Amino acid sequence: MAKIILVTEIKASVQSVFDVARDIDVHVASTAHTGEQAVAGRTSGLIELGETVTWRAKHFGIWQNLTSKITEFNAPFFFADEMVSGAFKSFRHEHYFTGDDRQTVMRDVFMFESPLGVLGKLADWLFLKRYMTGLLAKRNLVIKDGAEKTDHSR
Repeated sequence: MAKIILVTEIKASVQSVFDVARDIDVHVASTAHTGEQAVAGRTSGLIELGETVTWRAKHFGIWQNLTSKITEFNAPFFFADEMVSGAFKSFRHEHYFTGDDRQTVMRDVFMFESPLGVLGKLADWLFLKRYMTGLLAKRNLVIKDGAEKTDHSR
């Protein structure tokens, strides 16, 4: 299983960052370059425990659907989403938030496994881990920007 860990410092309250990170509309904005849209389940606003969202996006020139579900939720410090169906064999994305009313450290732990056994592991090593890291880093910059612009608790 491949694992990506990203840490982002954000000048906004934990609650603000937590809310921006689970906002479907912010996610869509952060993945505009893939044409990603929420097409089923929760399709806008703040996703909650037990809810699913189905994303449709173009990756590597192929349109794909991926459904994930919020499986754990401890506002405003943690939530996790896991793939229900999609191109991966499995994935789990953990979102951690620590800080106070002025500064938040957001830590992403993204674990995934590609299908196709040894071929999938080779794809992970050759390009998929780097590709997914880039997507997550871009998403985190959009979250950072959004939270810093909209946080009124500072």
